[in-house]
Amino acid sequence: MQTIHKNIPQGTLKIKNKYRDRIDLLRGRVNLLTGKDKLLMTMYFKNDNSFRQMARLAGVNEANIARRIHKITKRLIDGEYITCLRNRDKFTRREMAIAKDYFLLGLSMKKVANKRRTTYYRVREILKKIQQLVTTVGSEQ
Repeated sequence: MQTIHKNIPQGTLKIKNKYRDRIDLLRGRVNLLTGKDKLLMTMYFKNDNSFRQMARLAGVNEANIARRIHKITKRLIDGEYITCLRNRDKFTRREMAIAKDYFLLGLSMKKVANKRRTTYYRVREILKKIQQLVTTVGSEQ
């Protein structure tokens, strides 16, 4: 690896590369989002808007924008929904929709149940099934 500056330690370069990889991963996964979440992440990553600019446009506090972007970023990096997509042959359409609502959009189990017109218990059972698959796939890797 070629260093840009001689005084930068190798450890610092490794950390920077790790963050660059995460940013590239996030930019690729932004297309999975919908609505306001997609708009916020597009403004942040592709248009390089600051929290202050986005807060002024939305008419909310900067901290609210920062908190929301942090939550969206966490959901995109965690990868439970990505694991579901990779193993979609093991799930029904309804189970995939519930996985998207819960893992990607961040809806609560109660809101997912209302949105999908099913019971809270059924949503909980489907999420248990998904989390078991995620842990088995994670242990295989």
